[in-house]
Amino acid sequence: MLNKQFSSNKRMIISALLLCTTLAQAQDTHTAIDSLIARTHRLGLFNGSILVINHGKEVYRKAIGYADASRKTPLTDQYRFHIGSIAKEFNATAVMMLKEQGKLSVNDPVSKYLPDLPAWAQTIRVKNLLQYTSGLPDLKWKTISNDREALDSLKSIPRLDFEPGTQYAYNNSNTLLQRLIVEKISGMTFRSFVTQKMLKPLKMNASIVDPDDNTPLMAKSYTDAFVQSPLTSPISGWTAVTPGDFYKWERALENFTLINPASTREILTPFAPRKQCGLGGGEMDGDKLATHTHDGTSLNYQALLTADARSGRTMILMTNNKQNNLYDISNAILNILDGKPYQQPKKVVLTALQDKIDTAPGAEILAAYRELKTSHPNEYNFESESTLNTIGYVLLNKKRFDDAILVFSYNTTLFPKSGNVFDSLAEAWYRKGDKANALLNYRRSLELDPANAAAKEKIAGLQKPD
Repeated sequence: MLNKQFSSNKRMIISALLLCTTLAQAQDTHTAIDSLIARTHRLGLFNGSILVINHGKEVYRKAIGYADASRKTPLTDQYRFHIGSIAKEFNATAVMMLKEQGKLSVNDPVSKYLPDLPAWAQTIRVKNLLQYTSGLPDLKWKTISNDREALDSLKSIPRLDFEPGTQYAYNNSNTLLQRLIVEKISGMTFRSFVTQKMLKPLKMNASIVDPDDNTPLMAKSYTDAFVQSPLTSPISGWTAVTPGDFYKWERALENFTLINPASTREILTPFAPRKQCGLGGGEMDGDKLATHTHDGTSLNYQALLTADARSGRTMILMTNNKQNNLYDISNAILNILDGKPYQQPKKVVLTALQDKIDTAPGAEILAAYRELKTSHPNEYNFESESTLNTIGYVLLNKKRFDDAILVFSYNTTLFPKSGNVFDSLAEAWYRKGDKANALLNYRRSLELDPANAAAKEKIAGLQKPD
């Protein structure tokens, strides 16, 4: 009896010690993340909400900073944020819901549902809209104020930029048509469809589609000069969420609450590596959603979701004061969770040079970059190849091919052993129409990174006779 009692007491002591150790580790993790966020906020590098889930349990939740440019109202985790392009997940999921109901096929031509569009709509498939390979040009959104004007602008387009399914071009022309197709098939406004078929069933009760300046508990975005941006958009259908509701959405995707694994795979598979698709990016492991990453920007809002369902880890970052640094913050937090050293987030070069990027030629952008690096070597993030690569892609997406090539080329001199930077340079040459230089740089990228399957595919295509 004494031995049994001793064994029982020993087990209780061990269990208590393990519990204390676990609690201490959780407290250490919380303290480390809180210190990181407090410092980042103090430097003016983060204003917003954060939610961190690890092993299926909440380990950190914080709202820090102000709800608007007046700096009079503190944020709480009850405030909603615009999440930019992440809101397009609701479009893609809606399309798949209708597909599972037998109401459409992703191989249907757009003209089947929107017959008033020009003849080019017969060549675009629904799948092309979901993968941003439709060939639709980007509209002049600054001159458009509502869905009708956007649709009229599309109707005036005489031809597509390229044959659907052959290239990638990310823009909201695809977003508009996705939402209009959902409306046409369902007989509901897109706002009503999202509210009735998604938000309510998932108990995302705090979320709202198309909030305006009078919507309560809506974080308002603003610049570093505390100039507030009005809550307007050229097209409708944007869902704003709280951190808690955002997590409910991610769990619904992982648990296939709204759509099945096959449909999820359909909108998680991009046209090419490192390109966006309906759900942003991620991987399936059989019939399970293994990882999911998506970022979005709108006005001065930015949002980032990263999830690894295999380890029960989800991180949500939302800000109403864009600093272009959410990946840096996310990576630091991930390292804290893994017990690894981490870097404190720094100011982002893209933000500092935004005016130059918008108006100056590539040579002036690089001159400003070098001057900033000389005068503030420790204040900004110059260590990552993504710093100039991001600027290059901003220019590339504006079709400023020569400027983008100049920036990408300079980046290859800074990171000569990176296959990724040569891949980016190759893409810029390709999009300019210079196949010889594209082939040269795709080959160099493959030499440095033999696992680059996309480069292999591009090389094979470029080597084919015209």
